[in-house]
Amino acid sequence: MRRENQSSISKFLLLGLPIQPEHQGMFFVLFLVMYLTTVLGNLLIILLIRLDPRLHTPMYFFLSHLALTDVSFSSVTVPKMLMNMQTQDQSIPYAGCVTQTYFFIFLACIDNLLLAVMAYDRYVAICHPLHYAIIMREELCLCLLVLSWLLSCAYALTHTLLLAQLSFCADIIPHFFCDLDALLKLSCSDTSLSELVTFTAGAAVVIFPFIGILVSYGHIGLSILRVPSTKGICKALSTCGSHLSVVSLFYRTSMAVYLSSSGQFHDKDIIVSVMYTVVTPMLNPFIYSLRNRDMTLALGILFRNINIFSK
Repeated sequence: MRRENQSSISKFLLLGLPIQPEHQGMFFVLFLVMYLTTVLGNLLIILLIRLDPRLHTPMYFFLSHLALTDVSFSSVTVPKMLMNMQTQDQSIPYAGCVTQTYFFIFLACIDNLLLAVMAYDRYVAICHPLHYAIIMREELCLCLLVLSWLLSCAYALTHTLLLAQLSFCADIIPHFFCDLDALLKLSCSDTSLSELVTFTAGAAVVIFPFIGILVSYGHIGLSILRVPSTKGICKALSTCGSHLSVVSLFYRTSMAVYLSSSGQFHDKDIIVSVMYTVVTPMLNPFIYSLRNRDMTLALGILFRNINIFSK
């Protein structure tokens, strides 16, 4: 590894995925199809919510922003990974690497906060149905959304500013994108402040929303148990099933790599990273469209209208 300081490093080298050279073409096609599916699927979710007046509710308002975040989140890393696989040029400029790190943290944080906000929305809808329209008014929805963006921006900006102050002893990143942990391990500088921010603010950004989700669904479960009925259970499942599936997928994949990672990055950590940067954003539209009756109905109406106009 080359010994250099921050001022002399103009680019980093991304080692990419642990794939044999003869398999590069196959995996390029696979990840390209997955990325296009992610973009088209999430944009379809946004289009359906925009076109169908019945979906102009707080739940689908937040879902449309979650879909937009998923498209952006995947676009931060996947296009660069695909380009590197196709051109065999593993380099990324220093400024581009720092920018990628910022947007990766920013969008991951928004994803996390939006899931918590959506859990609160489901809690109000099931536990306080008569006051739902009053509580989840447009002003509150906008405030929750703006607050999520501001907190995510502040958190990502803090990490980025601290990262910009570091000097680096090496320029080879054992990953397919500029992961913050990987960059900190390349630094010659004291990274204790960055690590402190990761374990304090980072833990708060993850743990507090997760606790909010657990509390919301705890109240939902108690509400169902107080009035046990097949109709009530079916309504709760249809309302919350999709969100719970997305929450489970998001937290299992995003936490696994950080809970299991040691001093060095291993193949399993990179594979788990692929899960939450590529696979999870791709699956979310399918989860919401297949397990949500309103979305399925809106999708059917859209296809019928397309068939009518095409005749």
